Amino acid sequence: HQSAFREGLLKAVNDFSKKKFDGEDVRDGIVGAIAIRLKEPVFESQTKNKLGNPEIRSRLVSEVREATLDLLHKNPQSAEKLIRKVEETQKIRKELQAVKKLAREKARATSIRVPQLKDCKYHRTDRKKKKDSMVFITEGQSAAGSIVSCRDVLTQAIFALKGKPLNVCDLNRDAIYKNDELYNLMRSLDIESDVDNLRYDHVILATDADVDGMHIRNLLITFFLRFFEPLVLRGHLQILETPLFRVRNKKKTLYCYSEDERDAAVKMIGRGAEITRFKGLGEISPHEFKRFIGPDMRKSPVEVDNHHAVPKMLRFYMGKNTPERRGYIMDHLVVRPEP
Repeated sequence: HQSAFREGLLKAVNDFSKKKFDGEDVRDGIVGAIAIRLKEPVFESQTKNKLGNPEIRSRLVSEVREATLDLLHKNPQSAEKLIRKVEETQKIRKELQAVKKLAREKARATSIRVPQLKDCKYHRTDRKKKKDSMVFITEGQSAAGSIVSCRDVLTQAIFALKGKPLNVCDLNRDAIYKNDELYNLMRSLDIESDVDNLRYDHVILATDADVDGMHIRNLLITFFLRFFEPLVLRGHLQILETPLFRVRNKKKTLYCYSEDERDAAVKMIGRGAEITRFKGLGEISPHEFKRFIGPDMRKSPVEVDNHHAVPKMLRFYMGKNTPERRGYIMDHLVVRPEP
């Protein structure tokens, strides 16, 4: 009676939509109940959990099909939602099949060791750890070198990117398996099957404070929002704030995170102030960098006010609508006069 119920439901949906969906796609997320009354029931086991009366099957399939078709025709809006849900489930299932195939091939071809990762001793799932672990995603080996030299090897890991990551805004999940950079990042974080397996408490984007650094930061945020949105929604993704300027004299050194802070520091130090503009993280010495990733580290969380609007936001800012985006930028461009 259960298989007959499933078959009748599948036939009704396929007849109504004039398509050939698989049973698992139609039944995904659906809860059904069926009660059968027979004078002489035959059960297939001692537990009596499966009916063995084959004579009821054809009639039951027909009745379930007719009843379901009747409901679908009487409720066109609900029927349309159901068909859309089935189509989406079918699409996801096919994508996952392709992903699993690529994953198996990739696993055979790739070494277990991730070359870009300098790991730490303790991770998010370790019970012995006394404080949160974190991984810094850096822009190139030069920035990574500064952090490696001064990091806490117990709780601070580094993943060094090689150039700009792929823009995955309009791509499917299989793009991760075709791109070594993103695949290794996913493996390093251990989030392939579930974000709950995340190895670090904090995933920190440590990019330069220039145009290229901002672009890389946006590409990484797009990657996490596109395929691992819960990681962002749970507050794991953060941005490392590093100073733009160093103002000093022989007695005092001040680090400034904005032009306003720089101007205030120059006034405080007075005559003879030496101003250094940090163009990239690689220019900061390990001795100086240690204070920026220590107890006084400045981090800005990546927050999402309305996660339902995320796909639309990503399509606008990171999609292929270049003319529309250019128009928006020109309309909202703010030009500051030189001081």
